[in-house]
Amino acid sequence: MRQPRIKIPSREGEATYHCISRTVNGEWLLDDVAKEVLRRQLWQVADYCGVQVLTYSILSNHFHVLVRVLQQQALADGELLRRYRVLYPKPTRYQASCLAVIETGLARNDPEAMAWRQRQFALMGDVSQFMKLLKQRFSIWFNRSHQRFGTLWAERFKSVLVETATGALQTMAAYIDLNSVRAGLVTDPKDYRFCGYAEAVAGNREAQEGIGAVLSGRGWSEVQSQYRELLFGVGGSARARKASLMAVNVQRVMAEGGKIPLAVVLRCRIRYFTDGAVLGSRGFVETHLARYQEKTGRCERTRTRPMPSWVDWGDLATLRGLRQQAIT
Repeated sequence: MRQPRIKIPSREGEATYHCISRTVNGEWLLDDVAKEVLRRQLWQVADYCGVQVLTYSILSNHFHVLVRVLQQQALADGELLRRYRVLYPKPTRYQASCLAVIETGLARNDPEAMAWRQRQFALMGDVSQFMKLLKQRFSIWFNRSHQRFGTLWAERFKSVLVETATGALQTMAAYIDLNSVRAGLVTDPKDYRFCGYAEAVAGNREAQEGIGAVLSGRGWSEVQSQYRELLFGVGGSARARKASLMAVNVQRVMAEGGKIPLAVVLRCRIRYFTDGAVLGSRGFVETHLARYQEKTGRCERTRTRPMPSWVDWGDLATLRGLRQQAIT
């Protein structure tokens, strides 16, 4: 049965989200050209909306992105116009003319220009607006390029609120970058062009800063070393093909009271990371559950749930308990 959507009330300040969106019917619609366009638009829309991309992964029928939504601040007109130009690097004559009129109006505090300013500012500092704008812009390009019409995406999007002060953020980032390994496309995510880690290894400064914000290293060399330990485990090596945990092996580990290494589990599909609503320490999850209950008045079965004990998660907990195929 499909889980009901839980929307955690937002508060002023920073927040980090893992967002996922799939193509309609899960069809493999995104070839390398489409992935490259989506990758480029991802950075453009993030710059415009004022959110930081920590890492991402784009596959043939879905994409993941880990973003930090920064606290909204007043923007100078020059910065607002710069962000707007990021969305339209090659404006038409009409767009260029309209922007010139707006720029003049902002300098004069004209009512129409002030209304335009408020409309732009309303799209910033909000993960929902970021994802909506990204998916809309890509859908327009894709439909025009492929002579099609109608919806491209299967649903709105899924999101999980991730705590930044614990290992939850690092674990989530590694899980996202390992998508191509789980799909059997590569054995090392640095070899998959359309993910944040590969882009960072290739020298993209924004991608390096995103992964650097997840870890505590000084400089990219130290950050990369820490991240590879997270991706492969200490002393580990890349594994070929898809990875999964056989039920019989999990049962044996549970019976013996052992634990499965995190680096092994991250090569499997973990629904807690896509459907858990909130991921972090128990205190973090309980705080946001209280906010959710305060806003909605719902107090029934929703409660903080610890992650499975047969994996060394640390202090991680989630808001939803997933009964079937939580890890595959």
